[in-house]
Amino acid sequence: MDRETEDYILRHSSKEDPILEDLYRQTYLKFVNPNMTSGHIQGKLLELLAKMINPLNILEIGTYTGYSAISLARGLREEGRLVTIECNDELADFSREYFIRAGVGKKILQLIGKAQDLVPGLDMQFGLVFIDGDKREYCEYFRMVIDKVEPGGYILADNVLWGGKTLDINTRDQQTRGIISFNEMITREKGIENIILPVRDGLMIIRKCE
Repeated sequence: MDRETEDYILRHSSKEDPILEDLYRQTYLKFVNPNMTSGHIQGKLLELLAKMINPLNILEIGTYTGYSAISLARGLREEGRLVTIECNDELADFSREYFIRAGVGKKILQLIGKAQDLVPGLDMQFGLVFIDGDKREYCEYFRMVIDKVEPGGYILADNVLWGGKTLDINTRDQQTRGIISFNEMITREKGIENIILPVRDGLMIIRKCE
């Protein structure tokens, strides 16, 4: 998206929450790979999708600094819970501070470790899952969570266009290969329907059929 179009979209969308704006700014000041944070356009989309789905439970794989977790948590039911998993324990205190400041701290269960170790032990069903972890492991994440998604529930997968690199089917980059394999797997999967939205770096919406 060119800068002029992005500016137009921002001017004609709901304003960014000041706490999320500060989180975004501090992420760029303090952490490596700050472009991994969702940002306003995608964050607001996640919030509105969560509000439309209105799930009791949400699972997020890949917390990073917490922008997407806050956005998603705002779409939970009053008694809802978001479980967010991050493998980098150095990010936990930072994201927890912003969860509390954003008023969703009590709704978020923060787990540190590999999703492969933690998800199987979650005795919960989820109305919404957001996948934004290691791109090489997307297929594994999907297989791991699909049985924990309620019938009629949704999975959102981020970065499925990967800066256009998914068009290079001969690439040897393992992150890109992971995304390509995931996208191809989903087109063959039974019992779901899906679409890719060209938002930011590509967001796939998957619905588990009832």
